[in-house]
Amino acid sequence: MNFSLSILFLILSSLTFAAFCATPQRPVDVPFGRNYVPTWAFDHIKSFNGGSEIQLLLDEYTGTGFQSKGSYLFGHFSMNIKMVPGDSAGTVTAFYLSSQNEEHDEIDFEFLGNRTGQPYILQTNVFTGGQGDREQRIYLWFDPTKAYHRYSVLWNTYQIVFLVDNIPIRVFKNNKDLGVKFPFNQAMKVYNSLWNADDWATRGGLEKTDWSKAPFIAGYKSFHIDGCEASVNAKFCGTQGKRWWDQPEFRDLDAAQWRRLKWVRRKYTIYNYCTDRKRLPQIPPECTRDRDI
Repeated sequence: MNFSLSILFLILSSLTFAAFCATPQRPVDVPFGRNYVPTWAFDHIKSFNGGSEIQLLLDEYTGTGFQSKGSYLFGHFSMNIKMVPGDSAGTVTAFYLSSQNEEHDEIDFEFLGNRTGQPYILQTNVFTGGQGDREQRIYLWFDPTKAYHRYSVLWNTYQIVFLVDNIPIRVFKNNKDLGVKFPFNQAMKVYNSLWNADDWATRGGLEKTDWSKAPFIAGYKSFHIDGCEASVNAKFCGTQGKRWWDQPEFRDLDAAQWRRLKWVRRKYTIYNYCTDRKRLPQIPPECTRDRDI
């Protein structure tokens, strides 16, 4: 009888662990130079506090950006960002992962600027095998220009999860069995940039960038990368199963995370490609499994 109770306790403990331990590990704040290098317009990147914080500047001449030193296949990537304040119409602040091949994979956070008094729009997208057109757009439940907030991507062989302050705002499952490609064999670098996109970014391009407000400034800090560096051996990254984000509890969202995601969809979603019947008369196969319809 005691043996049976012990077995039951172990089973219940295991289920409890799986149900409540799907929150990503706490990111490690490191200086910019640990994981990143400037990509272009070096004079438009300003460093502060020993490299623990940087600012990207956009003016009428150029934007700027930076990229990770390594390329990664799966992991947890996050950035604390403070968006351009005031009239930021036409600007895009981006945090994304991308491979370099023609049929590239990409995981996008894009923050679309606004006219003063209007809310920022966060657009996410997923490219697999060079195919994108999976945009979702939400309003944030806070003003992203007032303070730093953490934006994260959890990527493993089972799912991609977009998180804002550790709240899931989107999940893209591995739906290969449905004929949907999934990023699993192309290493990606991590990119961040601030650039002008007034041909589409704000109200579909109706609102143009007001260069009298330049320079536009976005702040970045906490340059966290916890991924399998695939620059040398991508096959190892795809099969190791030894990292925390490879474990069974990260194959799906837990119940609390699904409730939070439902809350975001109900209150803050303003566009979802899964429900756009004009653009996509047939529901994309991944949308049902991802609970997006």
